[in-house]
Amino acid sequence: MRTFSVTWDYRCPFARNANEHIIAGLTDGAEWDVTFVPFSLSQVHVASDEPPIWDRPGDDSGLLALQAGVAVRDLQPELFHAVHWDLFALRHDHSGDLRDRAAVGEVLTRHGVDVAAVFSHIDDGRALKAVREEHEAAASGHNVWGVPTFISGDRAVFVRLMDRPGDEVRTTIATIDRVLDTMDGFATLNEFKHTTIAR
Repeated sequence: MRTFSVTWDYRCPFARNANEHIIAGLTDGAEWDVTFVPFSLSQVHVASDEPPIWDRPGDDSGLLALQAGVAVRDLQPELFHAVHWDLFALRHDHSGDLRDRAAVGEVLTRHGVDVAAVFSHIDDGRALKAVREEHEAAASGHNVWGVPTFISGDRAVFVRLMDRPGDEVRTTIATIDRVLDTMDGFATLNEFKHTTIAR
């Protein structure tokens, strides 16, 4: 069993790619113990003289959906993978507004989530508290600054996978295992980036 964490913000297409690969692998029985960690890209870009995004969540375009994802993860974990996948789709397939409670609620309803419980978790501040605490723990404990970041032991690596999972799940599992193998077994490699994108 491999244990690791991965960060996400629903606005990032690369976070979508990595999280979908992980969910596809888990669905097919990959022996991974994964913690999905919310991370606000808006908070990372808050200027030092500005109040944190946690104090003005209405100013953030992704925080409502991020809170909804965390609430489902914590309240109905058996539904989290499907909702997680679909909240990425809301943004990237349907150009939906992640601030729109009705749109987020439709995703939740589609997967049988207790929508009232999720929005109660958001409205009373519990979901925001969880997002903030997990974001800040990742930032302070592992110097995380973006998504998707894979965390394994004391190592944290920002990773951009260029594709989404296809029909061959073995390839998806191998993709994530290769990321983890490189993290754990090739620590001397700090940066490896193609200068152009092959199409």
